[in-house]
Amino acid sequence: MAHYARPRELQEALDLLSADRWRVLAGGTDFYPAQGARPIRENILDINGLRELRHFAETDRHVVFGARTTWTDIMRRHLPTSFDALKLAAREVGSIQIQNAGTVAGNLCNASPAADGVPPLLALDAEVELRSLDGVRHVPLADFIQGNRKTSLAPDELMTAIRIPKASTGGRSSFVKLGARRYLVISIAMVAVRVEIGEGGLVENIAIAVGSCSAVAQRMTTLEQALRGRSLAAIDITPNLMPELDPIDDVRGSAEYRRLAAAEIVDRAIAMATDPTARGLAA
Repeated sequence: MAHYARPRELQEALDLLSADRWRVLAGGTDFYPAQGARPIRENILDINGLRELRHFAETDRHVVFGARTTWTDIMRRHLPTSFDALKLAAREVGSIQIQNAGTVAGNLCNASPAADGVPPLLALDAEVELRSLDGVRHVPLADFIQGNRKTSLAPDELMTAIRIPKASTGGRSSFVKLGARRYLVISIAMVAVRVEIGEGGLVENIAIAVGSCSAVAQRMTTLEQALRGRSLAAIDITPNLMPELDPIDDVRGSAEYRRLAAAEIVDRAIAMATDPTARGLAA
């Protein structure tokens, strides 16, 4: 028989995770639609009672937000312009009701190739904080998500926070999502870009992440290297400069279309990130 628990303290949650197998439930916006009318046969650990996991903080080296931070929390928070891509992605996560309930950590743990929050966080060099009774470990997001619906989270661990290195919060960012319609859609391709322009209009630093075009969202390291130290106008962005992509054919689009679309929306995202009037966010 399945059990349900709603701990009020983090220690209680970790004790439960160490003693048995649990499905962790935060916003539930992925879990309940997937469950449908079927009876629940797994233990449910509801962490919505853990107030300490819904917070923003800064340390000397990181910007930190708790695992229960919602997409609405992200949109409402005053953050540097390097977080604009994450705010724009937050607007694309389902409806307003989903944004109010859905959590950033849930989006990451669900590990969908089309998870809207992953490319912006990859562009910020994010890492996740994982806790168990054995202690705490910090894992780069790029290593945490290991495949379609697969993460490095151990059965006795709970994601408690997402950490952004302050060294990766320079410049401006943007997010572009391509779907079959404007809202409430799974992406065909999506791109997050964070860029710092130095003296003479040359690219000082750039981070480009593409989702829905591989089993996991990927940083475009080849293209990043090609753009650093150069004018953005000097390079024509083509699929050949993004060999990290490995798209599939499915009902939303062919692999070839995804490659071409990814190159186009990378170009658009860079333009939006470097033009403050085109970012679509209030100052």
